[in-house]
Amino acid sequence: MNLLYKSTRSEDVTVTASQAILKGLADDGGLFVPTSIPKLTMSLDELAKLNYQETAYEVMRLFLTDFTDDELKNCINKAYDSKFDTEEIAPLVKADGAYYLELFHGSTIAFKDMALSILPHLLTTSAKKNEVKNDIVILTATSGDTGKAALAGFADVEGTKIIVFYPKDGVSPIQEKQMVTQKGDNTYVVGISGNFDDAQTGVKDMFNNKDLAKVMEDAGYQFSSANSINIGRLVPQIVYYVYAYSRLLANEEIANGEKMNVVVPTGNFGNILAAYYAKNMGLPIGKLICASNDNKVLYDFFQTGTYDRNRDFILTTSPSMDILISSNLERLIYKIAGSDAAKTKDLMTALSSAGVYDITDDMKAELADFIGGYADEAKTAETIRDLYEKTGYVIDTHTAVAAAVFKDYVATSKDETKAVIASTASPYKFTRSVMEAIDKKYASMTDFELVDELSEIAKVEVPEAIEDIRSAKVLHDMVCDSDKMQATVEAILKLK
Repeated sequence: MNLLYKSTRSEDVTVTASQAILKGLADDGGLFVPTSIPKLTMSLDELAKLNYQETAYEVMRLFLTDFTDDELKNCINKAYDSKFDTEEIAPLVKADGAYYLELFHGSTIAFKDMALSILPHLLTTSAKKNEVKNDIVILTATSGDTGKAALAGFADVEGTKIIVFYPKDGVSPIQEKQMVTQKGDNTYVVGISGNFDDAQTGVKDMFNNKDLAKVMEDAGYQFSSANSINIGRLVPQIVYYVYAYSRLLANEEIANGEKMNVVVPTGNFGNILAAYYAKNMGLPIGKLICASNDNKVLYDFFQTGTYDRNRDFILTTSPSMDILISSNLERLIYKIAGSDAAKTKDLMTALSSAGVYDITDDMKAELADFIGGYADEAKTAETIRDLYEKTGYVIDTHTAVAAAVFKDYVATSKDETKAVIASTASPYKFTRSVMEAIDKKYASMTDFELVDELSEIAKVEVPEAIEDIRSAKVLHDMVCDSDKMQATVEAILKLK
């Protein structure tokens, strides 16, 4: 039976999985959600015998029901191959009482690779299935990691172009260097004089611009998205939570059916939403612990039931979480509102116009399994240093936010449930912040001296993704004001 998708903001239109992937965003501005969340059909003991690719197939076939077995297996095998530096794809590392799910072994050393390695294949397969003749323009806003992972995934993919907008002063030096040195005749990278929310809003506005869509159509183009608003990003992320549980079970770290807690550092809410979907599929997940940095809009939401983006935007050492408008939260709002599209639309309209909305007490009751926590800059640095000094294991700043929140949660709740922490980026991606957290003596070193020093103290080889940019030439130097994003896209595509 085909699983269909509908918008979070209207009841009247359903589309197939491939159509939802192609469109990225629904015509009414809503996000595509499945009409129901399927249940796992394979037992936990059976899942424990599978490798990552096999697990991906067992999970994704339940969501992408209009893909044939051969189409889906082809996408999976092309995505999860030698571009990952470990056959496990997403290994679990036990350190200081938690299990770190390392999601950074792909080509751009961040968790976005887990979904963005497969999205280009899902998208091009979807285009063929739906007989799309236009070139697909991937339009993406990034707070640092999505941009490079999407660029790497779509570089020189036939029938596509990719345009990435990022906050010029809101990403790490390594993140920026990775993006602006990206090769590919179809790749475009633009810095904006604003923050991530400005970039994300500009991208959404272009998606919702019907006049622009008509001009694009006439020129032989159509937009799609590589952001986590695309259901083709979310579904692959569900896989690694199922895989993490299966590894714990296979390694006899957990009993069949015993619950695990999941701790996720998040800004745009997609990564923890994937864990929530996995729980709804029947995976034994207990608490979903949502970790925020100083931009703690999600922490405040879980504490109060009020989502309020009217606050100062803070630049932190965990820039991929420097977000005040958490797009994927809309999918959760829709679910806890009883799949009420009208209610969801009203709340999103309030967020757009006033920057704030309140959920009902009934909706709050549906959030019982979520725990909000946050770590400030000092706590994040302290967590990196303490974990290294205690175990020799080095984590990045985003993972450290999650580790700090987890430690606080255990201290206050006394919950001894085994926990998996989503380790979302390699420490090499944020070398300066990580090394200065370990010891202030590193402050005088250059970025690449720090890379070599990190390799020495962590006893981990420098990833190829970092070696590649040591001497790479800058290929992208476009910068624009946030209100000129559409004009920049029009110039790139030669629409005017």
